[in-house]
Amino acid sequence: MIKTIVIGAGVIGASIAYRLAQAGAAVTVLETTRIGGGTSGISFAWTNAHKKPPKSYHDLNVAGMKAHVALADEFGATPWWHGGGSLEWVAEPDRAAQRRNIEQLRSWGYAAEWITLHQVQELEPDIDPATIGDAPVAFFPEEGWLDPVVYAHAMLSAARRRHGAKVVCGARVIDLIMAGDRVTGVRVADSAQYEADIVVNCAGRWTNEVTRDAGLHLPLAPTVGFLVFTPPVAASLSRVVRTPAIDLRPDGAGRLMLIANTTLSFDTRLSPSMPEARDWVRRSRQLLPSIGEVEPEAVRIALRPMPADHFSAVGPMPRVSGYYIAITHSGVTMSPFLGAAVADEIVSGRQRAELADFRPARFFN
Repeated sequence: MIKTIVIGAGVIGASIAYRLAQAGAAVTVLETTRIGGGTSGISFAWTNAHKKPPKSYHDLNVAGMKAHVALADEFGATPWWHGGGSLEWVAEPDRAAQRRNIEQLRSWGYAAEWITLHQVQELEPDIDPATIGDAPVAFFPEEGWLDPVVYAHAMLSAARRRHGAKVVCGARVIDLIMAGDRVTGVRVADSAQYEADIVVNCAGRWTNEVTRDAGLHLPLAPTVGFLVFTPPVAASLSRVVRTPAIDLRPDGAGRLMLIANTTLSFDTRLSPSMPEARDWVRRSRQLLPSIGEVEPEAVRIALRPMPADHFSAVGPMPRVSGYYIAITHSGVTMSPFLGAAVADEIVSGRQRAELADFRPARFFN
């Protein structure tokens, strides 16, 4: 039985831990704070394969989308994943680029279609059609959104109950334990040590903080994400909607989650009354007049994990053995597929062709 440590209990770590345990590995998950307490819990969580060239990267995202749907057969229900597709319209200067994107997606077999204003109103009756005007509207029926914390908890609960995995929260990994050029475990902040045949680093933007060896640090280029939440509102929005002014989706219990372009930095002092948050809610009121004179209820900001070349890094780290890494910007979309693919590589030793273009070794050659 392969003894494994998974660092991080976000969507990627939870997915990999579940599939490793299911495949017969002995799994211990070490999480600094709480399940989904990092970037996973502060994500727009739109499952999609939009504008993600090259084809191999697009295909990874499509595989993740399909894997989310397939979980319904395995678990009986997937209350954490919400389908229904997404809607998109753009400002006039961006319409040529939108058309090119849809043509490329269709050429790759991706579900993308143009729909009428009447069809928009059938899908989302609370949207004010005046905000669309004469803009062409694209519909992507296979897309959806995820409750990331609910998903991560479901994967780890299944790993524990069905397969005996252990999850330890409040365990911040501060270094790898080495025997020559082999990783044999980790050391956490309280000086406790955990031994393993293989360590899988799923710590996201904190990836490099688990080892003091700079030669094992991955070049990262995280980006800032800023989200605004409304209180429960009177709107029947049921899918991701992307507009020139604001992108939004439901967030449960009648709340809406909003995201838009911003120049805010990670150290911005946050408040629901900050001008940016109030402006985003104002834009949402124009799109959905039924929500009324509502004010922001909460704001959140996060650094999204991203390798320096903006593509996933999944695979063994060079220079050492027993150390595997999995970090990607599209973790919410890819997580169920990566869980199965990574577990397959670790337990069976089979190299997954889908991951060939995304090995961490490319940064160290």
